[in-house]
Amino acid sequence: MPKIADKSEGQKAAEADVESFRHELGPFVVAAEETRMAMVFTDAKAPGHPIIFANDAFLALTGYARDEVLGQNFNFLVERGADAAALAKIESEFKGHSEGGAEIQYRRKDGSAFWAVLFISPVRDEDEKIVQYFASFVDLTRHKEEQIESKMLIDELNHRVKNTLATVQSIVWQASRTNSDPKVIREAIETRLFALSRSHDLLTRENWESAGLSDVLNDALEPFGIADGRAERVTIKGENIRFPPKAALALGIAFNELATNAVKYGAFSNATGSVDIEWKIEPRADGPRLVLHWREKDGPPVTPPLRRGFGSRVIERGLAYELEGAVDLQYRTEGLVCTMDIPAPAPRNG
Repeated sequence: MPKIADKSEGQKAAEADVESFRHELGPFVVAAEETRMAMVFTDAKAPGHPIIFANDAFLALTGYARDEVLGQNFNFLVERGADAAALAKIESEFKGHSEGGAEIQYRRKDGSAFWAVLFISPVRDEDEKIVQYFASFVDLTRHKEEQIESKMLIDELNHRVKNTLATVQSIVWQASRTNSDPKVIREAIETRLFALSRSHDLLTRENWESAGLSDVLNDALEPFGIADGRAERVTIKGENIRFPPKAALALGIAFNELATNAVKYGAFSNATGSVDIEWKIEPRADGPRLVLHWREKDGPPVTPPLRRGFGSRVIERGLAYELEGAVDLQYRTEGLVCTMDIPAPAPRNG
């Protein structure tokens, strides 16, 4: 804490003047004492504008006791972190050159920072000479924090929008590259965008922090498991490991592709087929990996496709690009087996 200078006779006289004009300006001084806005009076005749009066709101805002404030240089709250621009703003306020106040960063007694808009007005005697200055501080700390939070939210939103547009662009490009029929292209794009939307809804419920793998999987499968008793034909085994948003979106789209294929050609295309899904984390020299198996059985006999379709491209390229993972699709006669090998997410603190 700055050292409190010994009070000069002039400062003592100025403090006495405060007591005298307390009676002359009674209602005004009482208001200054009672208001919740931080206020001080300074001595205009002494160098550094020493403080001669501080109300309770100022003491509460700064954390100082009254006897620690009286006699201090007006700028004692900024001296530890002052810069030329801040000091120039304060001097401009004293000279009456500022119209809307000055935004200044101050330091409390405990060293914490706070922002305030400073307004300074002169107090004149009967001869119109400036004898004191009256300064008020409008606390902007919460406003500044909200500004920072808003900027962070905007930056995060921009990041999400760019990632989403990149995903949409990839979906459209893959669909148009694989098909020539406009109706087929439209259906392919709409289906994938719907899956992307569902993943966005899941992440929104999780405040876009992360999403559990089981939750991503169940959310992706829900549109395919509502009817025909399909919900009873899916088994899921594995810890609900949480993935960051980017990975959760990629996985949601991949699971949607697998479920779509199962409905059209695989285990969900008849009344007896089922899907077993399980995963575990395996230690590797380059870091732990999550290995997930999607196994279909009891569906129609499977034959390998003559060419890789849109769905397999989305799964393979999407996970490879977004997650630095690998996908192995095996078209076994008894059913499709998809193996995903991706980096395991870092464990969450707390």
